[in-house]
Amino acid sequence: MEVIFSGVGAIIAGFAAAFAIGWLITQQARNRSKEHATSIVDLAKREAEVVAKEAASKIQLELDEKRAEFERESKREKMEMEIRLNEVHSHEESLAALDHELRLREKNIEQELDEVRASKSNLLEMSGNVQRTMANLASMDVEEIKSELRLQVELECNDALSRMRKDLLERSELDVDREANRTLLAAMQRIASKPNSEISASIVQLPNDDMKGRIIGREGRNIKCFETATGTTLLIDESPRMVLISSFDPVRREIAKSALEALVKDGRIHPATIEEFVGAARLDVDGLIEKAGDAAINQLKISRMHPEITTLLGRLKFRTSYSQNVLEHSVEVAMLCSIIASELGLDPNLAKRAGLLHDIGKAIDGEYEGSHAIVGADFVKARGENDIVANAVAAHHEEVAPESLYAGIVILADTISAVRPGARAESI
Repeated sequence: MEVIFSGVGAIIAGFAAAFAIGWLITQQARNRSKEHATSIVDLAKREAEVVAKEAASKIQLELDEKRAEFERESKREKMEMEIRLNEVHSHEESLAALDHELRLREKNIEQELDEVRASKSNLLEMSGNVQRTMANLASMDVEEIKSELRLQVELECNDALSRMRKDLLERSELDVDREANRTLLAAMQRIASKPNSEISASIVQLPNDDMKGRIIGREGRNIKCFETATGTTLLIDESPRMVLISSFDPVRREIAKSALEALVKDGRIHPATIEEFVGAARLDVDGLIEKAGDAAINQLKISRMHPEITTLLGRLKFRTSYSQNVLEHSVEVAMLCSIIASELGLDPNLAKRAGLLHDIGKAIDGEYEGSHAIVGADFVKARGENDIVANAVAAHHEEVAPESLYAGIVILADTISAVRPGARAESI
């Protein structure tokens, strides 16, 4: 019996041990499952956070692109609105000119009607005089009639002499006008100048469209740095391999174009190189200014010009007046002055010098007080130009009295160059 009980006890103990072992194994498996499930959940959460961050970054990038595109469209629409407003103003000015012309015509017609009424009144008066004369003759003797006729003949001769004198004077004025027109036509026909048009944008070609992204830079840092350094606006749109530089200041636009072309060629585009290349472009533009001044003087074959005057002439290359390039206008005025002076028997070289320098005051800094004509005259006189040239510069807008025929020639040539077809337009 004891053996049996001991065997049963051993079996029960074995079952208990097996149960305990199984329970432990099951508990461990359950713990491992929970840990695995927890790790899977944590991994899923991390992946979800990464995906959310990527989606947020993408959305932010798209928002920045949309915002930049909206700003470009706004600038373009603003420019178009300004152009349309200027067109409206131009039409209004044309209508005002037509209205003024109609009023002048009405005034001329009224004057002609007054003259007709006066002529009619004179005829009636003459008819009454004839009737009274005939009545007087009927009561006069022969000697009285002769005396009266002699008096009438003297009065008629005096009237005829007055008319002859008037005709001679008018004929002389016509001859002078005809000679003046001949001189002006001869001068204008010898000058063939191209029409001018205002340019407010420059185009820079790119080697590929990927360069646009490099110009913009991360978060737009490069394009903002470039626009700040040059004072211009870069317009980057869907046009293939092309960037538009917009600015109404031609000097800034030229500096920006030169710097951007150099950056694209170099390939290293970041804020540090942008500052470096913009500085180099400014030096290049200064060199262009000196060359432009020398070229204008050499073209007109003018000698002994002060270096500071030459530099200011070069600056006029980047100035416009009603869309007309001021340096080209000055050279054209100088040529016209030379031709008109030759036709009148004056010194063409002196007239040419005065014509070239007449607008030099437009290139002088604004710290000098006075109009560009007065400032320019003081500037050239202080640098060795004679009194005739200085007075012609000062008087070309008739702010001071002309003291020589050369001043009158400069006034005339400046007007011809400004009013010829295609020379000027309203500024945008």
